Amino acid sequence: METEDFKNRINNEDKFCKYNNIHVAEAEPGRAVAVLDITENSLNGLGVVQGGAIFTLADLAFAAASNSYGQSVVALESNISFIRPGSGKYLRAEAREVNRGRSTCVYTIDVTNEEGKIVAHGTTTGFCVRQ
Repeated sequence: METEDFKNRINNEDKFCKYNNIHVAEAEPGRAVAVLDITENSLNGLGVVQGGAIFTLADLAFAAASNSYGQSVVALESNISFIRPGSGKYLRAEAREVNRGRSTCVYTIDVTNEEGKIVAHGTTTGFCVRQ
C-alpha cells in the first residue's frame, strides 16, 4: 500500500481519533508521526491536555508505524510517562521501531509540544497478527 493511501485510510477509518482532532501526519515502515490539534475539548479541569488524549495520540502513532508494513498489529502492552503538561496549539507524537520479530514488535513513542519539548514518553509492545 502506498504511504499516502495508508495515511488517508487510517485518518478516515479511525473515527475516535478523527472525532478528537488527532491525525497521522507521516507514516513509513517502522516510523510514524501523529498530531493532536488542541481544542477546548482536549483539556482537563486544570486547563492542560487530558492524559487520555495524550495516550490516544501516542497510540495512534504506534498503530500507524507498526501497521505500515501491511500486516495488522495490535497492542499487547503500553506504558507512558507524563513529563510536562500538554499545552499550546498542538502536540506531536513520533513512534519509532525498536525491534520487530515474527510475532511481536516494540516501539518507543515521544510526545512533544510545538516548541519541541518532551511532554510524554512511552513504549508499546505489539502482536503481529497472522493473516
